[in-house]
Amino acid sequence: MLRSINEIIGYTLFAKENGVGKCKDLLFDDQVWTVRHMVADTGGWLLGKKVLVSPVMVQKIDWQMQSVFLDITREQLEECPSLLEDEPVSREHEIKMFQYLKYPYYWADDGLWGHSAYPAVMTHIPEESAQKVDEEIVEELQAQDREENHLRSCKELNGYDIEASDGNIGHVEDFILEDKTWALRYVVVDTRNWLPGGKKVMLSLNWVKKVSWEESTLFLDISKEKVENSPEFDPEQPINTEYETQLYDYYGRPFEKNITKKLQAMIANPFK
Repeated sequence: MLRSINEIIGYTLFAKENGVGKCKDLLFDDQVWTVRHMVADTGGWLLGKKVLVSPVMVQKIDWQMQSVFLDITREQLEECPSLLEDEPVSREHEIKMFQYLKYPYYWADDGLWGHSAYPAVMTHIPEESAQKVDEEIVEELQAQDREENHLRSCKELNGYDIEASDGNIGHVEDFILEDKTWALRYVVVDTRNWLPGGKKVMLSLNWVKKVSWEESTLFLDISKEKVENSPEFDPEQPINTEYETQLYDYYGRPFEKNITKKLQAMIANPFK
């Protein structure tokens, strides 16, 4: 099903024994538009530390109770390699984190999640074959630009400008996530700073031409006129296949429910 990112932020996180805090942000991979981590607000339990919760840890989500249940203990989360609160998440840190948890690397194959399309089916690695970071990988990491980081904050993108092919149409209000793959599928645009009265519209991320992180702007390959007459998005209503089909039909685009090929193309040609 499709879920709002703004809805998930604030959900309570539960380890096997008890609560570990609330979700205060989600970090997504800007090369494939997929959420890789939730950032936990531990309420002072791990003061000064950035606590990451991978979708691989998630056992189930109770959408009615607004709760995320993790297949990990509080002690495991406490002992997991951590970062300082303001420290960026590097691939080097992710390697240490996944090694400790004995999870396969999600970047180790062509699938959205390693060998799989879903984090839920990624399994623990047996103790005897736990991942090792060999000297070649370490050297490669050391050679990389330490400032290069493909993980972005969903909250940070709220308010980003949205540029149609012929001008500004509003700003980012929300993102819509597919709950099985954790891939971002749509951006919700608030047009109030452009259209009198304004409205919210939902646009496929397949229609994003490029992103300028320096200018805090998403550029689309559709016109202002098309957006102005677009079906209005009601966040109180569920997003079903009928609504998605209507949206794609209006824009004259093929309905791409499975966007794996698009994501793979983004990996080959990442946004500048």
